[in-house]
Amino acid sequence: MPDHARYRCWVEIHLDAFERNLKRIQASLPKGVRYIAIVKADAYGHGMPQIVRRLMQCGVDSFAVANTREAAVIREMGAGWPILILGPVLPEEATDLVRDDLTATISDLNEAKQLHALAKSHNTDLKVHLKIDTGMGRLGVWHEQALELYQALKSMPMLHLEGIYTHFSSADSDPEFTETQRRRFIELLEQMQPPPDCNIHADNSAGLDSFNRESYFNAVRIGLLQFGIPPYPHSALASAKVEPVLHFKTRVGLIKTLPVGTGISYGHTYHLKKETSVAVLTAGYGDGLPYALGNSGSVLIHGTHCPVLGRVTMDQTIVDVSELSDLKIGDTATFIGTSGTKQISASEFSAAADTIPWEALCSISKRVTRVYRAPREL
Repeated sequence: MPDHARYRCWVEIHLDAFERNLKRIQASLPKGVRYIAIVKADAYGHGMPQIVRRLMQCGVDSFAVANTREAAVIREMGAGWPILILGPVLPEEATDLVRDDLTATISDLNEAKQLHALAKSHNTDLKVHLKIDTGMGRLGVWHEQALELYQALKSMPMLHLEGIYTHFSSADSDPEFTETQRRRFIELLEQMQPPPDCNIHADNSAGLDSFNRESYFNAVRIGLLQFGIPPYPHSALASAKVEPVLHFKTRVGLIKTLPVGTGISYGHTYHLKKETSVAVLTAGYGDGLPYALGNSGSVLIHGTHCPVLGRVTMDQTIVDVSELSDLKIGDTATFIGTSGTKQISASEFSAAADTIPWEALCSISKRVTRVYRAPREL
């Protein structure tokens, strides 16, 4: 019995493809540029322990996550690895920084003062990165006040400044504003003159084009690219030919023929234009299928695109299988991945639902079994 016969809905994580991606990315990075692996949100739905283990083996420089709870998972897997908390640290989470030897992001003076007091109370240094808001309008000290905060940090001896960074709001769509953000950041760095060992990072997978020009930049945050979601074509890492890692699949639960004019699913947002053979798939938005995929997306069955009919429901999705003559109950349907000679990429899947790959991958729910395919076991 094949493995998939045990599941109604599952994702296959191809760790061999993931390892190849890491090697290609590392080979594409300029010498001396540090690799910060972003593994927040359960490694974008891929499963943090399995992914982090591979990243450690492949020799990335450090990790970054959203909060201290995610960081604790990594710390249990190994001591010594630098782990940056990208989000604000809540008061009740602050002692986690000490317990697990984590690096906090500082966005304002109050955060800095509170963390310095924490460090003094535990008689230990705390590692921090200063984040500068150059136009994202989210975390970070506003760039016009950044120099003042930087100077204040220099007067807090128990805070060890390990990095300075910013985040681009539109690296994949607005190069002019991205360059404005980059210029603001560089001008501040020129005034700050951070020490050579300080991690300076502005770019993620979508905006890697600064390293050949600016000597300040010595680190990069890599997220979706690791998992085979390519950056926009003009990124410096567009040449890294990455492979898809995640394949999202379900099974055919029922096959039936319905007459012309039949309304399909809740609200009857689609009516059959002819007598049609339909299949009911054993996955829905409770498994992470976008609700907006209704009437706009398709799945692959036996290498054939089968349109989604009507609204996606919590546990089932209805598709048109009129083009298939040999369909059976239990057959595999692919939302993301390959079937025969056809493929649906994560980008195509998310575009059909008017969303982005980040959301699509992170939304695959816990009831979807993760099946790890690897050339060897660790």
